[in-house]
Amino acid sequence: MKFDTLRRSILAGAAMAAFLHVAPVAHAQETGWQPAGPVTFALHTRPGGGTDVFVRTLAQSLEPMIGQPVVINNLPGGGGAVQMANVRAAAPDGLTLGVNTVTHFTGMLTNLQGVFAPDDFAWIALSQVDPILFFAEINSDLNSMTDLVERARANEGQVNIGGFGPVGSMQNIAMEMLEGETGVTFNWVAFESTPDIIAAVLGGHVDVGVANLGPALSFFEAGRLKGLGVLGDERLDTLPEMQTWAEQGYDVDTSWLQVRGVFGPADMDPALQQQIADAIHQAMQAEAYQQYARASGVLDSDFGPQEYTEFVDGLMTLAEEQLQAAGLLGN
Repeated sequence: MKFDTLRRSILAGAAMAAFLHVAPVAHAQETGWQPAGPVTFALHTRPGGGTDVFVRTLAQSLEPMIGQPVVINNLPGGGGAVQMANVRAAAPDGLTLGVNTVTHFTGMLTNLQGVFAPDDFAWIALSQVDPILFFAEINSDLNSMTDLVERARANEGQVNIGGFGPVGSMQNIAMEMLEGETGVTFNWVAFESTPDIIAAVLGGHVDVGVANLGPALSFFEAGRLKGLGVLGDERLDTLPEMQTWAEQGYDVDTSWLQVRGVFGPADMDPALQQQIADAIHQAMQAEAYQQYARASGVLDSDFGPQEYTEFVDGLMTLAEEQLQAAGLLGN
């Protein structure tokens, strides 16, 4: 059964206009957030991936607004466990924040189940939605998703696909969904950053990579990578020649999108959370940020603490459904 789009299945269509369209987030003259010292964003990835690029671009406009340096602390390891432990243990003063993706939610249902739960954190702001794509080295004889599927069928699954995180991660589930649609199998090769994935594709260590467009865009522009297909309702404006999976005949649920949000330790003052969310969304309106976001094909969101907490509740349900559909959870 094909799930409804993520927008509908999570909030039943309520307050989702900002999520469906790349519309300007309302400007605020003052955010009210006046941190007492440098603000650290803890990441679960190595430098250079989509989440890292997002935060570093955001920091450029956020720093002058809040009058404090923004420090990026890359803490890969344990499928997000190292970063999440760092954020959970931090003081609830807004000086240590984390950036999450869908992998956080799939992890709390799989390899991190019983270690972390959504209630361990304050869910402050949803910033981005970002479709994933499959790609190959420019000289590969793989030119489409059909080529990939047929190679796996002819070689009894001996095709290596590299992506972020262990089995059960967001990108791995996309591969599992393709397996379910086509009846073929692939070999999953886990990495801790998008640059590592790209390097493995370029070096011939894996056949295909899975990532978001942002950190891979320069390699497409340089003629070193080519897209096989994007898991989305529409083609990417930046790479219009790359077809969607559906255009190639693969009816895989396009609601399975990457998200990027900001979270903090539990028990943060709700007023402080709102101030942080306002500052983040205001910083996203800077010209440099908007140029990056549009080139990368991401959609903006202006969800604050209340909306994002509701979103997380629904996303946990959707993640559980997808994990079950991919055969990664018991019934």
